[in-house]
Amino acid sequence: MNKKLTIALVAHDQRKADMVEWAVFNAETLSKHRLVCTGTTGSLIKKAFEEKGIAAEVICMNSGPLGGDAEIAAMVVRKEIHLAIFLIDDLNPQPHEADIQMLLRQCRIHNVPIACNRYSADLMITSSLWDNDKYVPTIPQYIKFNRQ
Repeated sequence: MNKKLTIALVAHDQRKADMVEWAVFNAETLSKHRLVCTGTTGSLIKKAFEEKGIAAEVICMNSGPLGGDAEIAAMVVRKEIHLAIFLIDDLNPQPHEADIQMLLRQCRIHNVPIACNRYSADLMITSSLWDNDKYVPTIPQYIKFNRQ
């Protein structure tokens, strides 16, 4: 992937170890891009990269419960995020569920690819479409469907 992307990395507490492991596994690719993370996730990724001697631009927003998900959602709306990886803890309730749903919704509305598990994240980050100048994503259309 030759284009420099801004990639959002978000992980709930029970998924942070998985996110750090995924980021280290994909460090060669990720280090070529700008990473925007929620607070704790970003701190953990920075630390893991530093321990492995990996140079990367990692920007930390607030923690998710303190507005980090909302900050990243705002970046999606401003078209500042190209790809989002959000490892969600589906087994435990989150106190900031409204912000989580807002981030997911804004990615869908603004046509930002969002992966919610490692497999889809791997597929998205390795896609040849990132460097295909002939590929232009279609803009989502919200048109009333007439069932008649």
